[in-house]
Amino acid sequence: MKTKIMLTSLVAGAMLLPVAGYAIDRDSNRSQPYPVLMESGLDPAITSQIKFKVGNKVSYKTNIDIDTKDGVVFLSGNARNQGEAALAESIARGVTGVRSVQNTIQISM
Repeated sequence: MKTKIMLTSLVAGAMLLPVAGYAIDRDSNRSQPYPVLMESGLDPAITSQIKFKVGNKVSYKTNIDIDTKDGVVFLSGNARNQGEAALAESIARGVTGVRSVQNTIQISM
């Protein structure tokens, strides 16, 4: 019985999944492919991707904080030199889904 309920739930969920990826365009009253979680849903993925890439490129002594809100990336903390701060900003700008970057990284000697 539990197997039948679980299988039914999985099939029903699979049928509804494609619907979740469409939103109504209020201007034209027609459906179009558009991620419903476009902004805040992608923020954690954007942050993680930037942290991974920056972590592989800068010194372990560098302490850069990365946060994302509605596609805007906020870089703060300390870098050992201007090159590391610029590299972090460049990496952030290159990630898909990033709308803009606010860089307030301080240089600490």
